Amino acid sequence: MNPLIEEWNKKKNSVFSSNKKFLSKLTKHKSKALDRFAEETHDTVFAKINCLECAGCCSSIPPMVNKTDSARIARYLGISHTDFEKKYLKNDEDNDTVINQTPCPFLQNDNTCSIYEVRPKACRDYPHTNHLTFSSNLSYHAVNALYCPAVYHILENMKKNIPV
Repeated sequence: MNPLIEEWNKKKNSVFSSNKKFLSKLTKHKSKALDRFAEETHDTVFAKINCLECAGCCSSIPPMVNKTDSARIARYLGISHTDFEKKYLKNDEDNDTVINQTPCPFLQNDNTCSIYEVRPKACRDYPHTNHLTFSSNLSYHAVNALYCPAVYHILENMKKNIPV
């Protein structure tokens, strides 16, 4: 197993509180410079971690699915939009429309996605640490570090390099 994923597995729960504190302090540092640093860190970490070794997101977090996503996926699956919604979607406690089960029904045994080409926007954007949007998603990162070794390592790198 990838040593970065092993480290994450051992430490992810014990650093949750420190990640939350760090991210709350980062709110006053929101800037394009922070987003650029996060983007660089994201690229460095993802050069060492292959999502297919983990699939923590797909096996743990039901993604939000918007109307455009559901219509596109239904078309891809060759079923009606209504049938797709009935079979695969539900409203969660926040009243967001999400995939109705975890692990995701489209996650395959080899950790690939059977609808990868048409996956929901939430899946394409996950883990929200790149595209210069890190600072606009600060509220997600501590929780996402519990499910994604890359987010864990991005935050650990940032804690070492950004004085708060």
